[in-house]
Amino acid sequence: MSDTPPAVEVTEAERIPPQQAEMPFAIVQGSPMTELPKDLYIPPDALEVFLEAFEGPLDLLLYLIKRQNLDILDIPISRITEQYMTYIEMMQGMKLELAAEYLVMAAMLAEIKSRMLLPRPPSANQEETDPRAELVRRLQEYERYKKAAVDLDLLPRLERELQKVVVAFDQRESRLPPPDVSLDALLGAFRDVLRRAAMFADHQIQREPLSVRERMSIVLDRTRADNFVSFSAMFSPEEGRAGAVVTLLAVLELLRQAMIELVQNDERAPIYLKLAA
Repeated sequence: MSDTPPAVEVTEAERIPPQQAEMPFAIVQGSPMTELPKDLYIPPDALEVFLEAFEGPLDLLLYLIKRQNLDILDIPISRITEQYMTYIEMMQGMKLELAAEYLVMAAMLAEIKSRMLLPRPPSANQEETDPRAELVRRLQEYERYKKAAVDLDLLPRLERELQKVVVAFDQRESRLPPPDVSLDALLGAFRDVLRRAAMFADHQIQREPLSVRERMSIVLDRTRADNFVSFSAMFSPEEGRAGAVVTLLAVLELLRQAMIELVQNDERAPIYLKLAA
């Protein structure tokens, strides 16, 4: 048996690469139309409808680009210019007064076409920008604004999708007298207010500006090695309880480090301090 795979026949249609079809601008009786018939007759009353199809030269250019599924960043200026001029001639043939902006756009397309056809001078050092860049920028900007206008038009609008409804109510007078409020009820309500206010009260704790290390230095300055200092003389009543506690901690820390000594003759005698020998 041979391992050679069987040959596959390729038809003529499969050899031709697929091509992008042109978008039809109208479908008449199921048949798409990409070109206007030459014997087309447009009555004078339909000219107003034709004008509403394009709101300016940019709208016409955008229609021509989308009709043929062209890339807006790579516009074939030659083909677009020919189609644009065809529309201009058709509008002139209908004896329609053209706006100046249509003629300005035609001149701009002709200028871009001539700049792309003319060879560039060899002495040009810098690369010349694409002549279509400004036209592409204007088309993209116009397309964004046009899409934004369509999106805004789709939003619900008052008196179009939404209708204002006004309901009138008859004024009714209350004939019931207001109830009497007793003093006990008023005091009870005020008591509840005070209870809720106490729940939101906060207690702020501030750190006292007292340092054990600083008080240890003060105790050492007051004591002498050859003189006894009373233990009660180390405390200052003006500092309050916090100052007394800090002084006691300073004395105990100095005793732990064997920097001072405590002296007492008997149990009921006063206590004295002096520096350690």
